[in-house]
This record gives sequence, C-alpha cells and structure tokens, in this order.
Amino acid sequence: MNPYLSATTAAGAASDVAVEWDRGNDQWWDWYMSLADGPAPSGPLSDPAPHDPGPLPSDDALAAELAEPYPLSDAQVAAYRADSFVKLPGVLSPGGLERLRVRLREMLDAAVDPAVGFQSLEMMWLDDPLLRAAVLSPRIGGIAAGLLGVGHVRLYHDNALSKEPGAGRTPWHFDAHHFPLASADVLTAWIPLQPTPREMGPLAFARGADTWRLVEDVAFDKHGTSYDRGVSEAFRAGEVDVEDGPFAAGEMSFHSAHCFHTAGANRTTAPRMVLATTYFADGVRVVDAPTMVSGDWRKFIPGAEPGAVVASGLNPLI
Repeated sequence: MNPYLSATTAAGAASDVAVEWDRGNDQWWDWYMSLADGPAPSGPLSDPAPHDPGPLPSDDALAAELAEPYPLSDAQVAAYRADSFVKLPGVLSPGGLERLRVRLREMLDAAVDPAVGFQSLEMMWLDDPLLRAAVLSPRIGGIAAGLLGVGHVRLYHDNALSKEPGAGRTPWHFDAHHFPLASADVLTAWIPLQPTPREMGPLAFARGADTWRLVEDVAFDKHGTSYDRGVSEAFRAGEVDVEDGPFAAGEMSFHSAHCFHTAGANRTTAPRMVLATTYFADGVRVVDAPTMVSGDWRKFIPGAEPGAVVASGLNPLI
C-alpha cells in the first residue's frame, strides 16, 4: 500500500480512485510525487548560472505590468490548439518575476515545512494583494481567454510550486484526470520565477492535441509507478515528440487539460519556483463523479456539487 494513502483511499484495486481525497493538499502532493518511475536522483547538485533580473519593480509597478495586454498572435493560438500547449516569450519582465519569487518564498517559508522536497501553497490570491494582481491578471488571464477562444475565463485556483534542490521527477499526467471540470476548455499557466534550465526540471510536454488518446488504456496505479512507466513506454513506442527545453527569464507556458506533461528532478542548488494558475471557460460544470485524484477540490470551488455550474466567489471572471 502506498504510505501516503488513508485506509479509505487505499482500498480496492490499484486503479480504483472513485472515493474522494480525505487529506490535505500537502499530503496529496506527497502521494502524487511518489508515483514517479525511476531511481531516486543522486550525485552532486550544480549551481545554476548567475542571473541578474535587474531592478525589482514596486508592487504597484508590477500590478500595472500585469494589467497590460499581451500581443498574442494567430500563430501562437494555432500552435496551442495543434500541440495542446504553447511557450510564450517575454510575458513578464525578469524583475517582475523576481519580485513574485521573493513574495512567494516568504509565503512558503511561513506556511510549509522546510524539509518537504516539493513545496506547494494554494489560494494565495485571497490573502496577498500582489498575488491577487498576478493570479487575476488581465495579461495572463487574457492570454488564457485568447488561447481558449472565449471572451473571459474563470479562475480554478492558484498554486505556488517550489521543487527544492535534489527533489525528484514529477510523473506523467494530464490535468483532465485531476480537475473535476467537465470541459476541454481548461488550461494552466505555468510561470517559472527564474530562468529554468533542464537541470532544474522544467515542465515538459507531449506534443499533439490527441496524444492523450495513446495512453487511454494505461491503467492508473494509485500505489506505485506503473502508470508513469506505462505512459513513458507508450510515448516512446508512438514516437511522440516531447518538448523538454529550458525556460528563459520571462517565458511561460500554457497547457490544456488534455496535455500530458511531466518535469524532471531539480539537480541544482536553487529551488525551482513556479506560480501556476488554472483557468476555465465560463459555464463549465463539475464532473458527475469527482475522484481522489482531484485532491481537495471543494476548497477551490466551494458550494459546487457534481453537475453544477462553477461560479462561486472564489472563481471570479477575468
């Protein structure tokens, strides 16, 4: 039995995830990271290349930057729809990203056990004005709406993700398996808060809008690593192109809920810090049967029961 599961979630077959998650989101991440295949990373860590972000903007200046529209091109929209993800350059200034990194580091240090290798924190926009400006940003939300082809989007939740030095792989997964949202019009903005070389474990994407269908028959394994291994083997057999390149300062990605993605271990001496924000088209409903893979989903869409439209006060229009 996987040690991170309760007796209730561990019960039944390895592929049985029909019950709801009954622990917190920190415990959910501990469980999910344990499903990554391969040996634990070993060997010395390397220092990342020096990076000078320049002067850090004030909170007001960064909020103004976040309010400016991003010139999304037709080619970028087409790439997103063909590949199920797109990486966009220069979405935020290096100084602005560093300002967000400093703030998120403060919030994580105040709330998370420093011994945890993969640290996370959600719903920060409710408590911090700068994070609110970023998470509800017309710039980032506008990109999300443009990629989905809608006039506006709603927020599912924000997420600070800090993969600490030496932390291992994130297993292959797709977010439609996680988010209890009955729609394909869901995407996540993945915002690295520093230049992110391959050694730091950037997000990697399986290219192709229908690539997820190649692994529809791979059985999920809530106890071990067979699902991650099965997805890897299917992608190799299908010669799936995987985009696993580094992220430059200011570059961020947007991936659909059907985009399979993974991330490598952090083999550097610096935390790989990310702000991830998930958005969905207005009118989306909750799936009929949320599962334990959705984590503490009621925290993010309070009052929304299975089958209901998601439109709570915690899911504002952007």
